[in-house]
Amino acid sequence: MKAELVASAGPEPEHPGKIRVGTASWAIPGRLAPAFSASGSVLQRYASRFGAVEINSSFHRSHKPGTYARWAQSVPDDFRFAVKLPRTITHERRLVDTEALLDAFLQQIRALETKLGPLLVQLPPSLSCEPRTAAAFFDHLRQSFDGALVCEPRHPGWFDAEADDLLSYHRVARAAADPAPVAPAADPAGWTGFAYFRLHGTPRIYYSEYSAAFLAGLTDRLGALSGRDAWCIFDNTTLGAATENALDLDARLSRWGHPPSIWPESWV
Repeated sequence: MKAELVASAGPEPEHPGKIRVGTASWAIPGRLAPAFSASGSVLQRYASRFGAVEINSSFHRSHKPGTYARWAQSVPDDFRFAVKLPRTITHERRLVDTEALLDAFLQQIRALETKLGPLLVQLPPSLSCEPRTAAAFFDHLRQSFDGALVCEPRHPGWFDAEADDLLSYHRVARAAADPAPVAPAADPAGWTGFAYFRLHGTPRIYYSEYSAAFLAGLTDRLGALSGRDAWCIFDNTTLGAATENALDLDARLSRWGHPPSIWPESWV
């Protein structure tokens, strides 16, 4: 089964320096509906403006392969889905004895086929970096999945040189998070071939809207990534601020010369 998963899990390589902007769901707040296509499902309408989305529901429950396949068929060829690993793996098993759970998860998401983007490994704040456990976990994951991997740790033990080297060795990017649980968490680290920003809202997590000044600074940071592919996902979704912030950032990046997400690369 592993050989089959390696062959089918993960996207085609993208050209260097592509920046994808999206949100941690594809809900469209009513006040922002005019910015999206008026027809189609909510996902189809979302994909008329953005080229990426992060699936967070996979953290709480499994989805049938047919569900992933239906989502993949609903979006343009250049659209990509990031998928969050189940909490049973990261929070309940805490990366220990997860082989069967990982294999089942990968079997489900491979239905996304070429539209599968990064896998997100978000760790609980109580889980420190135990090198032997982490290495065994990422070794197995890398045997089965050759696409982009991103880890969002939250325990201070993940933010030293040893942990950074461990992530780099397994080609795992460490997410740049806001709010940052410790100062180094604000910047991307780990494997340098890819960058992933997860913005949860500050000062009130999941609620707060980011200011124009913050988005201007974020535009500068993304534009200075020296050709790295990057994702920027807004997770401040509770009151719809994520969608508004993502539209704003996308417009700012287009003025930097990056193709805006409203024109996926296959349409340009």
